[in-house]
Order: sequence, then structure tokens, then C-alpha cells
Amino acid sequence: MDCICIKDLQVHANHGVLPEENALGQRFVISATLFVDLRRAGESDAIADSVNYADVCHLIDRYTRENTFDLLERLAQGLCDEILAVHPLVERVRLEVKKPWAPIGLPLDYVSVCMERSR
Repeated sequence: MDCICIKDLQVHANHGVLPEENALGQRFVISATLFVDLRRAGESDAIADSVNYADVCHLIDRYTRENTFDLLERLAQGLCDEILAVHPLVERVRLEVKKPWAPIGLPLDYVSVCMERSR
């Protein structure tokens, strides 16, 4: 299956178990792979025959900012559900939500949750 990839979209939002994470917010880095049959778009050169990745980026940004969850797992599940609901051409979505500043008291690049959902 063909895919459209969005890599490392940066969003500032309020998610986390600790109260200060919800109050202050932090940066999240989100990547999505949208599995779509792109044959028709490849032949027609029409955006209507594809999934507009700008729309998906704005959906991710809006959903992530407008909701507050304790767990990355819940955020990832909600994003997968929303992408599949809004974009009927997407057959499957693979998502990674990275939290670069996870407050664990040890040095790390990030923690992340990876999730894949399909229709």
C-alpha cells in the first residue's frame, strides 16, 4: 500500500500525569504514516484524489492542543481515531508521539508511544 509520511511535527500542548505538565505544557513531536491508495492521485494530479497532508498536520495540531490527557497512549489513540474519521481515504495510520522532556529525572532523547490502527 502507498503512504503519505509526516515526520516530526512539533506541537506545544498540555499532556502528562504531573499537574505541572498540564499547567505549563510542553513540546510533543508527532509522526504519522497514512496508508492510502495513491494510484488515482498519481494519475489525475488532483488533490481531491489524495489526502491533503497539510490538513492532517493541522488536525494533529488542533486535536493535540484542544485536548488534555494524562497518557501518551490516550493521545495517540485519539489522534488515530480522528484521522480515520475525518479522512476516509486513509485505510491505516501508524503514529508515533514523542515526549522529549519526559520528567523522569534521567537524561534521554525522548520517550514515545507508537500505535497503528486501521478501519
